[in-house]
Amino acid sequence: MEFTDKFHDECGVVGVFGQSEAANLTYLGLHALQHRGQEGAGICSSDGRVLYIEKSMGLVADIFSEKRLKRLPGSLAIGHNRYSTAGSSVLKNVQPIVVNYSLGSLAIAHNGNLVNALELRKELESKGAIFQSTSDSEVIIHLIASSTAGGLYERITDALGKICGAFSLLIMTENELIAIRDPYGFRPLSIGKHDGGYAVASETCAFDLIGAEYMRDIEPGEMVIINDKGIRSMKPLYAKKHAFCIFEFIYFSKPDSCIFGNQNVNHIRKELGRQLARENPIEADLVIPVPDSGVPAALGYAEQSGIPFDFGLIRNHYIGRTFIEPKQAIRHFGVKLKLNPVRKLLEGKRIIVIDDSIVRGTTSKKIVKMLKEGGGAKEVHLRISSPPTIGPCFYGIDTPTRKELIASTHTPEEIKKYITAESLSYLSMDGLLKVVANPEQYCSACFDNKYPLLSLQDKEEQIELF
Repeated sequence: MEFTDKFHDECGVVGVFGQSEAANLTYLGLHALQHRGQEGAGICSSDGRVLYIEKSMGLVADIFSEKRLKRLPGSLAIGHNRYSTAGSSVLKNVQPIVVNYSLGSLAIAHNGNLVNALELRKELESKGAIFQSTSDSEVIIHLIASSTAGGLYERITDALGKICGAFSLLIMTENELIAIRDPYGFRPLSIGKHDGGYAVASETCAFDLIGAEYMRDIEPGEMVIINDKGIRSMKPLYAKKHAFCIFEFIYFSKPDSCIFGNQNVNHIRKELGRQLARENPIEADLVIPVPDSGVPAALGYAEQSGIPFDFGLIRNHYIGRTFIEPKQAIRHFGVKLKLNPVRKLLEGKRIIVIDDSIVRGTTSKKIVKMLKEGGGAKEVHLRISSPPTIGPCFYGIDTPTRKELIASTHTPEEIKKYITAESLSYLSMDGLLKVVANPEQYCSACFDNKYPLLSLQDKEEQIELF
């Protein structure tokens, strides 16, 4: 049973080169990126001759025991946290994917989603390719292996020239690490220095944990090659514009990370809250967040409005993946497992509740009722630190279909009535883009239906819907 009505995180990748404990550092990096995927994780290491792989379903700390990490020798490693955006939730889809081919061994870890994966897969299968998983990431490996271009870099360039979509990609051979970002730059990917070696990660919070120093973002369309000779950079891929995912700032990335030009996520979220307060003020006694993702925006809203901030909803951080629901029905049981109102703080008060988004609206409705019935709130005013979510994502985020997104078929007034709040307001699109640097470089298709890339199937759906 799902507790939250949220978009689901995509995946996280970590690579370490030139460190005697590369696998251990990769493990710690994956731990810092656990929020980007909780279904499975894997690490592949190399001792310069052989690639070693360990992966399993579950959380990073549960998978990698000391004994298991000792089976990953070498000074080079890549790791991956998985949430299934493409392919089912089974072990065969957990990355890294490791193969042997004509030039040697290869491991790959991919964050993103390919919009033409199905067409490419059918084409490859027609030529005799045999797939071991249902993940779109395996398509990239087959394209590299079947390429007739010269060396590995040329094969990678040839393969990536055929794919369309979002990819922050780590490729590992026996003796080098290759990091690549798609030409649109949908997903974040950064490179750092570490004690004479290097680290690459989806977010800088991984560098903080392992003690690496942030150097720079890997640029859209860039391929960075790290080996014993040092770092080499190529720009084999090009797009007319960038399309950084704006939702990384709103919800996905950790607040302590810096992404897309070293912008701090926590700072951006607080500024979103400030802008929300400027656009949507209301008289109230207290500002509270829906934890944890709503906290920075709620702090910003409270600071801008001058209304006191407090934690009126307490989150239980220790919910397992499964639980037993009592036979006797408990009202709002799923939400109560995760959140509980503080009645002595809320009773008789007018409450402003800050959340980052509304997806289906079901959880928002339960939270409003819980605050009134369980918390005794006199009024509940919901404020959302992003515009209405009206479109699904095709670039590495697991979103519901368009018809399941409540804002795609209902007005804010209709949503307000459904969730039984006294008022509901969203951040405007202009307000959102005011907060980030270089706003023209972002993909905000989930808010405005302006998709940078679409598969043939998706394009047909767009024609029907617009």
